[in-house]
Amino acid sequence: MSASVITLETQEDFSHKLIIQRPSNELSLQGSIRVPGDKSISHRALMLGALAQGETQIQGLLLGEDPRSTASCFQAMGAEISELNTELVRVKGIGLGNLQEPFDVLNAGNSGTTLRLMLGILASHPGRFFTVTGDGSLRSRPMSRVVKPLQQMGAQIWGRKGNSLAPLAIQGQALKPTHYFSPIASAQVKSCILLAGLMTEGQTTVTEPALSRDHSERMLRAFGAELSIEPETNSVTITGPVQLHGQSVIVPGDISSAAFWLVAGAIVPDSELVIENVGVNPSRTGILEALALMGADIQLENQREVAGEPVADLCVRSSRLQSCTIAGDIIPRLIDEIPILAVAAVFAEGTTIIRDAAELRVKESDRITVMAQQLNKMGAKVTELPDGMEITGGTPLVGTDVDSYTDHRIAMSLAIAALVATGITTIHRAEAAAISYPNFTTTLQQVCS
Repeated sequence: MSASVITLETQEDFSHKLIIQRPSNELSLQGSIRVPGDKSISHRALMLGALAQGETQIQGLLLGEDPRSTASCFQAMGAEISELNTELVRVKGIGLGNLQEPFDVLNAGNSGTTLRLMLGILASHPGRFFTVTGDGSLRSRPMSRVVKPLQQMGAQIWGRKGNSLAPLAIQGQALKPTHYFSPIASAQVKSCILLAGLMTEGQTTVTEPALSRDHSERMLRAFGAELSIEPETNSVTITGPVQLHGQSVIVPGDISSAAFWLVAGAIVPDSELVIENVGVNPSRTGILEALALMGADIQLENQREVAGEPVADLCVRSSRLQSCTIAGDIIPRLIDEIPILAVAAVFAEGTTIIRDAAELRVKESDRITVMAQQLNKMGAKVTELPDGMEITGGTPLVGTDVDSYTDHRIAMSLAIAALVATGITTIHRAEAAAISYPNFTTTLQQVCS
């Protein structure tokens, strides 16, 4: 397959169409690739670096739109952040409690992580007023899940629809500690409260119903925070106030981005791909467990630890996939990977059930509805469930016009599905991929050449 059959066209409204045509001859994917830096770790390195005393150096930062939004917000509050790049970003922190009141509204763009985590920081800075907003998608996404626990700590936050939607206004306060029992397993909720606890006198605890990703805990400890963790109750406690100190952070490859190539390598016949330097934090490896249940041939090689995070090279070979049920405690550890798992399920024998994933309905799009609609357009058999999908595999896909709904994970998932569809697939608003994977199309052309 040559690069000429994967083309990206710019429209009059500056949106992009990604056009993929599978060749008449057999396609196989080969080669070694590196995926962008982990988005979750990139956000946290910028935030904690801005709050710390001294300089933080970040290597491998994700250059997507979301981390740029985080950097822009903290620059507006006084942090000095060098030009973003993958080689070395320097963050000159201003010390916890020293954020300046910004001259203008803080704009989190499309990034729910930026907005939700930042709320915990802003709410705990007494005597300063902040206003935060985002793009149209972010302004429609629920913020009450972090606003309510912050209000329990004494935060003053106002917003649309009962303080649940951005734009949000925050009057910083001296907060009081809390023990919050979260009804959902969410790293964003947990991280928001822990960050609020940095400047709160006493112990602030979050207990979750299941394990969520733990990048905040790892990085907070590295920057000098005092944390205690109780794995048996899924609880974490931070003792404040605390002063953070600048660190050197090496960001591993994002397993959420690697997931697209893991599925591509599994479903395109005679393929073998190596995805190098991928973070394999146990709180993020649900995608590996789910694909293993489906019979995917994936090996972890060169396992090591980099800056406190486990890392490995992932080798995937094509295989015959089987249906399975994906539900329960594994869901928080693969919630972002469910769109591409739905693509894998289309090529699995039998019926795959995905449940307990209602969170997907309030992401950048309603990912349950959008994935079901777009895959069904291509000939798949996907039935929506209130909290997931039922996918009957084995139906050949046919290329057609589909839409990302400006959701980066939808855009990339549909592109992988198109590799195994007959004819031509046109993905509208494909520019959304740049939110987390700016060079996705280039890499797609590379592995197909």
